[in-house]
Order: sequence, then C-alpha cells, then structure tokens
Amino acid sequence: MESTESLEERLERLESIEEIRGLAARYCLALDMRATDAWVSLFPADVQVGRGRSGRAALAEWFRETMSSQFTGTAHVTGNHIIEFDGPDRARGVVYSRNEHETGDEWVIMTMMYWDDYERIDGRWYFRRRLPLYWYATDLNAPPIGDNKMRWPDEEPYEGAWHEFWPTYREFWESRLDEPADVAEPAPVGEFLTWLRGSAEGLPSVRVR
Repeated sequence: MESTESLEERLERLESIEEIRGLAARYCLALDMRATDAWVSLFPADVQVGRGRSGRAALAEWFRETMSSQFTGTAHVTGNHIIEFDGPDRARGVVYSRNEHETGDEWVIMTMMYWDDYERIDGRWYFRRRLPLYWYATDLNAPPIGDNKMRWPDEEPYEGAWHEFWPTYREFWESRLDEPADVAEPAPVGEFLTWLRGSAEGLPSVRVR
C-alpha cells in the first residue's frame, strides 16, 4: 500500500520513534543511577504526580523518597517497544521491562511493562504518563507460582494488572477450544495497541509497590 505521507514526514516520524525509544533507555539509566534531575527531566514541566500535585519538583520529591526508602540498588532493562502515533506531537506505546531490586536482605526480580503516553513539546519528546503493569515480583530464588504474583518482602502478595489491562487474555481462557475460532482482520496500520485492547474502557488502578 502506497503511503500518503511525504518523505519529510516519514523521516520525521522515524526520528520521533528513535527519540521516544531513547526516552525509555534514559529513564532506566537515570533511575538506576539515582540521577534525580535527569529522571524528572524526561517528564513535562506540568507532569501530574498523584492527586492534587504536579510539576517536576513534586516528582523529584516522590522519586527521592521512593528510591531511598524501598531499594538499595536497582537495574532496569527494557525490551519489546511498540510505538504508535495520534498526531505529529502525540504518541502512545508499550515497552517491556525486566528489573532487579536490592531491597533489605532480599534480591527481588520483576517482569512488567509500561503503557506510555508521549508528547512532543517545543521539539522534544517527553513521557506524559507511564502506567506500570506488573506480572510478578519475587525473591530471586522463589518462582511466583499461582495467584498474586507481586511478592515483596514483608508485604501481602497482590496482583499487578499485567493481564487485567488486556482483555484478550481473559477472552482466550473463557473461549471454548472445541468451537471454530473467529479470526479478525489485521489491525489498521498504526492502531495495533488500541485494536488489541478492543472494548476495554479506562485504565486499571495500579499499586506501584
């Protein structure tokens, strides 16, 4: 199918994709190195920080408190990254993250993904919002079999919204395998993520820790 975009528009889109992917990499490095100013600079000046708070100063306060009280050291590695655009200055994405945390006398490993909203402001891309979706967190030597796979030291296990966010997971297990499968048409170009979520409404309430 022939694209209706000009060569200049296509090159700009490729540059935006590369810059957005760089956001995720810079996020990990700044977080793990506890570089507060570098980390908060990846978000816009009016970033929302919980209820009734906004701005990079409030975000920096949250960052310092969280990183000093919960973890001695961390290592975050990103993987699969899908980016789709809602316009020249707006985009959304999903990026996998595999993380390790030194917390107290335990080493906790985690698999998760972020549902991201990106915005370009004055020529620079930022995270407008990052919604963490967790699959599991557990001691390195204790695979999290069964329900409630978020298992932090000294806390009751809980679910992390990894599958709740994607209705396809529930639909798969609720379907009857002895019936013919209905196969949908491929997702429209640039709309794979919204197509995959289907009729899901709103965003889940996610417990950060």
